[in-house]
Parts: sequence; structure tokens; C-alpha cells
Amino acid sequence: MGTAGDGCPHVIYFPKKHFVPTPDGAIIAVVAGSGCRMNPRFAPVLLPVVLFCVVGLSADDQKTPRISKQTRMDLVRTFNAELVYIRAPFPMGKTGLTLKDGNLSPSGEELQNKLAMWGPAAKPGDQARISEILVKNDRIHFEINGGPVKKQKWYQHIQVGGSAGMTPVGGNDASSNPRGSYVDLVFNGYVPDLNPQELKDLLRPVFDFNAKSSAEAYLETLPPKTRDAVKAHQILVGMNREMVIASKGRPPKKIREKDGETEFEEWIYGEPPQDVDFVRLVGDEVVRLESMKVDGEKVIHTEREVDLPPTVAKSSSEPEVRPPSAPSLRRPGEEIDTASPAGGRSPTPRPPPDPLGQDGPPQPK
Repeated sequence: MGTAGDGCPHVIYFPKKHFVPTPDGAIIAVVAGSGCRMNPRFAPVLLPVVLFCVVGLSADDQKTPRISKQTRMDLVRTFNAELVYIRAPFPMGKTGLTLKDGNLSPSGEELQNKLAMWGPAAKPGDQARISEILVKNDRIHFEINGGPVKKQKWYQHIQVGGSAGMTPVGGNDASSNPRGSYVDLVFNGYVPDLNPQELKDLLRPVFDFNAKSSAEAYLETLPPKTRDAVKAHQILVGMNREMVIASKGRPPKKIREKDGETEFEEWIYGEPPQDVDFVRLVGDEVVRLESMKVDGEKVIHTEREVDLPPTVAKSSSEPEVRPPSAPSLRRPGEEIDTASPAGGRSPTPRPPPDPLGQDGPPQPK
């Protein structure tokens, strides 16, 4: 009989010995006892702590490992200089696209504003080349068509001078590095270890690695109704210029006219005695389709059949608000003339009247 020690002075246990023989003839004495019992009042406090530790250890075991050095080299070797087809428009400039959890940013009206301001670096259906891939802390950086910033080789910075002036050794070929863009594939916290096929699936919203032609890649980006119409070589009211060209090709004839204050283009497909289609475009949208059949029937479509996002940035109708610290030519304390034109600009002063009169000096009689 004995006590459980200083930690449990009020608990008494009775050790029991059991003798267990082994195959080699030895005898082992096994001592079993009740041990130290835990006070029941500490159970509600210790149980959540134990569960938290168990859940934390299991979560660490299930977490995807970080990308390894060998995987990094394999990804760079696989995707560098790879030809892909574009599925989303890339704006030109130093601001590219960000892809996280399958969502692109910027998108919607913000993306259309950037495209209208800087122009597109690549449009859906275009073929592009991945010129650089960088693995950073929580993202993988892909540059297409040379990236947004022009780069030079080390030897292009060397110049040789003489009596005729300085001449670069490597030359200056502007077409060797065209202006491109980039996309950042962002992960949560760190870049996990993944194979090339998994990375291609994550890049599906922006890159198409399986398309065999530009037309096939472009069709994958269209809505189902528009895609079926393009495959059937039909035109729907609401299409844009690229969709019309993908469906019917470039028009043999174009006519520019004006209906009141609205300017439009008329694209004509076909010639008699075949069917003739007159496609009217205002801006970048088809607003009217008139088809003349061989039997003399005329079919006119003016109701919108497809809804597409706007491709031109909308100008704000609100007046521009000048900040209080904006530079001005007014003297301190001088007030703005409310009768002057908008923006506080004064009208151009007229020249002083001729003191000699409009007819010049008086002639002697």
C-alpha cells in the first residue's frame, strides 16, 4: 500500500504484481496500480485544451506542403516560353490582372475603363507567349509578350564611341520586346506544392492551353447563345465587331452614313442573286440587321438578342470638383466671378477701341 506522491496526497493505491514468463525462460514482474486520479473540477478546463491541441496537430498534418525547389524548377521549365490563347482581356500598362480563388480583378466597369484608357495588350482569342514566370511569397507571377516594362540585355547597355558619336553594341530593336502585360495567381498565405496540370487548371480563367486555334479559343469565351450563333454563321442584334467578324468574316463592303445626329456603319455581306445582309453598327454594337432574301422577302431585326458588357468607358455626367488646394492665378482674397464661364476662367479681353475712330485719322479737306 502506498500514496500517489505529493501531487495526490489523499489518494491511496494498492499495487498489484503479476509474473509473466517469456519464451526464453525469463520471468518479468508487471506492477499495475490505480495511479493518480484527476480532480473532477478540472475536467471542463482541460478537455477543450486537449481537443484544441489534437485539432491543431491534425490540421498541420493535412496542410498542403510548401512548394519545393524541384517543383519550382519544373514549373519554370514547363511554362516559360509557352504559347497560350487568351481567355480574358489584358489591359496595357503597369497594372495587370490578379487571379485569386477563380476571381479576376480588376473586372467589370473598372477593367473596361482601363482598356479604354490604355488599350488592350491582349484580347480573348489572341495568341500570346509566357515570357517570364516568377514564384514569390504567396503568388506566381506570369508575364506575357515581354511584360509591361521593357527590358534590355546587359550588352545593350554598352556603347562604343568614336568620331561619329556613340553607338550601342547590341542595337535597339523595339520589336524584340513588345509591350505586354501580366497576371498574378495569388494563394492563401504561401504557394503550395502543385504539378503543372494543377497550375494549368488554376489559370483556366485567363489562359487556354488546350485550344488548337485562335477561333476555338475565342469561341470558348462567348456565352452559349452567342457561341451557337457564331458557329452557325449568324448575326444577332447586340453583337460587337469581333463577334460579327468571327461569324461572317470581314465585310466586303462598308458604308458610313449619318442618321440625324447618330453616325453608323453599314456592313454588307453577299450580292444578288444570293441573300444580302445589311449589318448596322453604332460604335461597337450591332443595332439593326436587315436581310434581303432571294425570293424578295425582307427581314429586319432591331430588338436586342444578346446582352454584353459595355466596351467603352462611360464619361461621368457630374461636374468636375476642383480641390481646394488646386493651383490658381488669382491673387489672395480675390473672389471668383460667377458670371465668367465654367471653371472660373475669364473671357478673353477685347482690344481697346481705336482713339482715332474706325475710319482712321481725319483726312485733310
